[in-house]
Amino acid sequence: MTDARLRHGRASLALSFFAQGLAFAILVTRIPALQKQYGMSDAVLPIFLAAVPILAGAGSFVAEALAKRVGPAAVLRWSQPVVLLALLGVGAGREMGHVAVALGVFGLAVGMLDASMNMLGVSLQRAYGRSIMLGFHAAYSLGGIAGASLAWVGAHWELSLLVSYLPVVCVLVPVVLVGSRWYVDAKDGGEAEAAAAAKGAAAFSFKLLLPLCMVMAFAYIGDSTVSNWSAKYLQDVLGSSEALATVPYNVYMVTTLLGRAVGDFGVRKFGAVAVVRSGAVVAAVGFGVVAAAPGAWVGMAGFTLLGLGLCVIVPQTFAAAGRMFPGASDQAVARLNIFNYVGFLVGSPLVGVIGDAWNYRGAMLVPMVLVLVTLVYARSFAAEGDRYGGGHERPRTVDVG
Repeated sequence: MTDARLRHGRASLALSFFAQGLAFAILVTRIPALQKQYGMSDAVLPIFLAAVPILAGAGSFVAEALAKRVGPAAVLRWSQPVVLLALLGVGAGREMGHVAVALGVFGLAVGMLDASMNMLGVSLQRAYGRSIMLGFHAAYSLGGIAGASLAWVGAHWELSLLVSYLPVVCVLVPVVLVGSRWYVDAKDGGEAEAAAAAKGAAAFSFKLLLPLCMVMAFAYIGDSTVSNWSAKYLQDVLGSSEALATVPYNVYMVTTLLGRAVGDFGVRKFGAVAVVRSGAVVAAVGFGVVAAAPGAWVGMAGFTLLGLGLCVIVPQTFAAAGRMFPGASDQAVARLNIFNYVGFLVGSPLVGVIGDAWNYRGAMLVPMVLVLVTLVYARSFAAEGDRYGGGHERPRTVDVG
């Protein structure tokens, strides 16, 4: 496989991560407008929102099955336009049945998309022989910032969901379809790779993968705590203004982007274990600062630390799964991806229940403890160089992350 083809594959996959980050952000940041457009009550809205990650988990299983037949590149090529068209469907409908169908399609397709993107990312990293996964997730964070910014424009100018989503979909659908021509599945390497895949598939064990699944779920519990509770916490607990309460999530997204942009260099120099341990400690300190903050500005400093700490854990967890099962990396990534949605589902209600029963400062200590559990499983992120090959390995790298 030529270096030029790998570079093109890396760029096209980064574009897909960016587009997915944008699409997801522009949906979730305009939930109040969605609720108003469809006349959803506060009791009904959580049901619809919970259905999306549940269906996404099912979509991850579907991606695993399809990847065995047609490869993850084909799954990604067709699931991404479906996600974008489903987004448009959410904006175009008027009846409750319309949004139910659109969000259902969106959830299933998102699960397939997330799984297949990370499958390709893991295989490309294997071909490169060094850490590049954090760069893909940095592209996702950049897309999230762009999507949140576009959502702010739509809300500020009181644009309908359809008017907000239509230009985005019209631009991104042809762009991702053209970009998909250069997707690279680096596992497609002939008889030697096929033999390795068969051996790896036979050796796949969910029991061995479980520690990484726990880490993934805990990381997303932390992430969903920030996305769902940062504004309310700053305003209701720390006494900020409504305008200032919108800042922590934006700061969190920016620091997530910055951390991922430089994270691959850290992995190459110090190894994945050290980077994940450092990220877990920084994130835990961030939650501690948030819980103890005397005012809004100290609270925002805590959310800043959270972005810098949590941002490295998820990409490295996918990478570690690929290393653990080199011949069955697609299967491992698909199963691991389900715990992304488990954490997202658990995080928000967990903090809400504890906050109502006790207080929200105490509730912030729960994700802090869960993130620290990552330290127990840190050795699962260790590189095992004897599992790599394919002619692109760089023996001098400390870790291929």
